[in-house]
Amino acid sequence: MRIAVAGGGPGGLFFATLIRRADPSIEVTVFERNRADDTFGFGVVFSDRTLAGIHEADPVLRQALTEHGRHWDEIEVRLKGERIRCGGNGMAAVVRKTLLALMQARARDVGADLRFSTEVTLAELDDYDLVVAADGTGSRIREQLDADLGVEVETATAKFIWFGTDYLFDGLTFVHERSPDGVFAVHGYPISDEMSTFIVETDEASWRRAGLDEFDVTRPPGESDLVSKEYLEKLFADQIDGKRLLTNNSRWGNFRTRRTSRWHALQPRPVALLGDAVHTAHFSVGSGTKMAMEDAVALSAALAAHPDDLPAALAAYEEAAQPSVRKIQDSARPSLAWWEHFGEYHDAFEPWQFAYHFLSRSITDARLAKRDPEFVAASHRGWVGAHGAEPLDTPFARGGWSTPCRLVRVAAGEGGPAAVENTLPLAEHADSGPWGALVAAPETEAGLPEVFARLTALARLDTPPVLVAVHGGTALTRTLTCEQARLHDRLPALLVDVEGGDGVRDRALTTVLSGRADLVGVPA
Repeated sequence: MRIAVAGGGPGGLFFATLIRRADPSIEVTVFERNRADDTFGFGVVFSDRTLAGIHEADPVLRQALTEHGRHWDEIEVRLKGERIRCGGNGMAAVVRKTLLALMQARARDVGADLRFSTEVTLAELDDYDLVVAADGTGSRIREQLDADLGVEVETATAKFIWFGTDYLFDGLTFVHERSPDGVFAVHGYPISDEMSTFIVETDEASWRRAGLDEFDVTRPPGESDLVSKEYLEKLFADQIDGKRLLTNNSRWGNFRTRRTSRWHALQPRPVALLGDAVHTAHFSVGSGTKMAMEDAVALSAALAAHPDDLPAALAAYEEAAQPSVRKIQDSARPSLAWWEHFGEYHDAFEPWQFAYHFLSRSITDARLAKRDPEFVAASHRGWVGAHGAEPLDTPFARGGWSTPCRLVRVAAGEGGPAAVENTLPLAEHADSGPWGALVAAPETEAGLPEVFARLTALARLDTPPVLVAVHGGTALTRTLTCEQARLHDRLPALLVDVEGGDGVRDRALTTVLSGRADLVGVPA
């Protein structure tokens, strides 16, 4: 069997290594458009909890992280002069170029043929029994396929740019600064004893006000945006002790989330796609390289298990690899959404609540407490200091309506959680009185602008509603609708939790303590 791998990144190289180890009779050729020592970006980061399968398949990544990487346990959030840390988040990072060099050597050791400065088309690979497209998010091989793979692409509204810096962060660090143009945030983490990765995000309006939209993105790859480098070096000078930002094809972009239903095609020739060529997840969850390498594990295992049946092997590959990728993408969406709105959170929250809001964007209070009990306890103390009671035991009153706690029961009715739109009976824990507006969250984020317009109209009424009850939609759209009501329109919000179950109190506590909603309602 002859296999061509288009793309010499971690996913392609790892697959070449694994399939040669599984069956040395298979001829594997890796074609990489760049030179062997070329690489864009600076470092790659991995969570301790996610590496078991990769380490078991081959030790090359463990060697890279152990001998050349940096490891840390705490996440640090910097905001408004404060630095807040949360432990229990073991991660490791390594310079991307170092990782690639080790993976190249490992692939050669097992007999893979590596050809650099060589870009191939699908038509040029007729002599191969299988083509593996590992050529990144802009995959040329994917674009050349006639097959309908069921590709969906969502483009984020936030802008981001990737730098390095010779300032050494202690671990994964999130830095937020307001300039006269808007709020800018950094994802920073060490990748060696000399360098850190430094990714900056901001909203499009701030980006344009700062004049950072002038760089011509049609210029050839490799040329960096030096105007943005200078602007951001000045803005974050105090945070990085006046150190430099380092460029490597550093230019602004919008993150694109790619979801694909089918990861292989059989015509005009068998092709399997892996890594960013077939799926992406926002870099804030640190899973891009990990997912590509896990794809390589699944694909090599499927081919080894079905040596004489290529269609069956490719179907088995999809069945094995797709569920974990969907799970990561689903968890990455709330994280990506957080970064699209972080400027609002920066202005609305005190540092302790901002940090808690950020770190609870994908997990609950109870799970966060298992990672770092003291961080969660400090967040509770922050709430009690401001309100005089624990979150769910804090009274709420507005416009003659009151309840002695923040978790309330709502009566169900036809078409929603309330029998009458502007009167919501509460079964317990509340005095009777007029309610406010019942707002249905949309099923997708595409429907949010229409719902947000309704909230603004409600806020402008001569007598605004006492409370906005948000129901329906998805967990994410309900949360974003509540936050829009609270932070933008200054309308108290009640989030109706339709899931119920044993975890309802934990979810309600997380929602209230983080400032996502004022109250949580559960069906009576």
